Amino acid sequence: MEKASRSLISNFNRQRFRGISSLLSRDYISVNSPSSSSSASPLHSIDRRIQSCAKTHVSILKTIQFHTNPFRNICRLAEKPTQLSSRQRKLREKSDLEEAFESANTSEEMLKAFKDMEACFDERDLGLASLKVGLKLDQEGEDPEKALSFAEKALRALDQDGKPSLLVAMALQLMGSVNYTLKRFSDSLGYLNRANRLLGRLEEEKAANVEDIRPVLHAVQLELGNVKTAMGRREEALENLKKALEIKEMTLEKDSKELGVAYRDLAEAYVSVLNLKEALPFGSKALEIHIKELGHNSVEVAHDRRILGVIYTGMEEHAKALEQNELSQKVLKNWGLSTDLLRAEIDAANMQIALGKYDEAVNTLKGIAQKTDKDSENRALVFISMGKALCSQEKFADSKRCLEIACGILDKKETVSPIEVAEAYSEISMQYESMNEFETAISLLKRALALLAKQPQEQHSEGSVSARIGWLLLLTGDVPQAIPYLESAAEIMKESFGSKHFGVGYIYNNLGAAYLELDRPQSAAQMFAVAKDIMDVSLGPHHVDSIEACQNLSKAYSAMGSYPLAIEFQQRVIDAWEGHGATAEVELREAQEVLEELKIKARGKSTNLLPTKPLAFAST
Repeated sequence: MEKASRSLISNFNRQRFRGISSLLSRDYISVNSPSSSSSASPLHSIDRRIQSCAKTHVSILKTIQFHTNPFRNICRLAEKPTQLSSRQRKLREKSDLEEAFESANTSEEMLKAFKDMEACFDERDLGLASLKVGLKLDQEGEDPEKALSFAEKALRALDQDGKPSLLVAMALQLMGSVNYTLKRFSDSLGYLNRANRLLGRLEEEKAANVEDIRPVLHAVQLELGNVKTAMGRREEALENLKKALEIKEMTLEKDSKELGVAYRDLAEAYVSVLNLKEALPFGSKALEIHIKELGHNSVEVAHDRRILGVIYTGMEEHAKALEQNELSQKVLKNWGLSTDLLRAEIDAANMQIALGKYDEAVNTLKGIAQKTDKDSENRALVFISMGKALCSQEKFADSKRCLEIACGILDKKETVSPIEVAEAYSEISMQYESMNEFETAISLLKRALALLAKQPQEQHSEGSVSARIGWLLLLTGDVPQAIPYLESAAEIMKESFGSKHFGVGYIYNNLGAAYLELDRPQSAAQMFAVAKDIMDVSLGPHHVDSIEACQNLSKAYSAMGSYPLAIEFQQRVIDAWEGHGATAEVELREAQEVLEELKIKARGKSTNLLPTKPLAFAST
């Protein structure tokens, strides 16, 4: 069941972060519009909320005009102007050029008007026009390099005196947005952080209207979340996404549709770091708002139910997950969203597998297979799920045939959809692992890793796959090969999820086991100590995995002959198992036997061996 839950969350995460583009880059689509609901991805609503920032930001920009041209007033005062002086002719020409630029609607018209203006205006005076052109090009998203050139012009012109202003903040945000589109994540982060600091200063010094600051600040926070997510820094990204939601709560009505989507977006972000407990209330709030405002037959409600289904699956509340899935399918069917519906049906089959309804799942999948194209990714997903169901029934030969069909399809899709294929290879490898086909499982994971290594925004997935390869190599006795994969995974996962995430703790625990296997108990003790510290924080000292890490640390000290420390940590193991009561009688008895053996060994030593210097570091 745990594997079924994990695979559904993995599939969700893959779609969650697909195609997230710049915050100020696209037009807003009404949530009531049927066309807004016909996306291939059930999570299209995320992009739509990002797109809404463009409208807000551009509307602010429209309220800021060019410097007042005195010629406009002259024209109003004189109905029949006499022959104009040279200075007046230049003023009139500038006025006409400004009006032509302001009336331009398309990017082509704006670029033509801007080119005409360059002959009459210096770079400083063209700052606002450059910003507007840059925003328009970023909004369309077709030529990010050209958008970047205008963003750079705007920033140079507007930031010449070094004084903080809302326009400078917007230029910095535009620089961040375009660099994000170009996958220059470090540059993007730098500009967005500058924009964030500047906006904070403007608000603190009351140098701009707070109503104008908030929408720009919201866009910056939301994009900071996206950039950090792309860089694998997901825990940090959550802080920015929460701040973006707080701004939404201050500026929108309590039950507005857009606020409901913001709640769902945050729920999805929590799911991506497997924090399902935090995700659930935000997903539930989104559903509550959208049912109230849009009714049960809304596509937004269907999307809310899908994320709730993912959350309940991860929490292993599979009946609740299936209920949300079925309600979501009804809405998708009513709207004729065949692609979304097909994915929801595959999700439902995976939930049936998690509930042990294997025959029912296979029948569901056979029906779905008839609706898919021969070489489509969806068909591959159907056969992966069918292989999983058959594997659970121990029909291994049939399961392998299904998985081979899926691999045959995916092999042709590696260059077109590398991220989706990598996720699928990872899922297939889990099925081979459960059939003890470890060599095939490792081979598939290495293929997945090669694809993910070329995708900088998939760093978190790269770390997860590397950790699994290390674990399987350790399991099959290839310990020297396992260590570099585990070490790489630990660094990547710390960057992605934070140094105290339980997943990082598991990797360090496996590294400890690897070093102990290589008769390097001192290194093993260091790794086990780090694992124990992480698990104590993330899971609590009485969690089964935390107790196991403590037990492993005792083993490492024992292997070094440091029996006083081994006894100390073994006693902690006993204390922790005692807290579990009657459910852990066997574990408690085994732990007590180990403690007695350690005491006998300690008495047999002529001296007590104290921990060496590196172990002092490990115990911190």
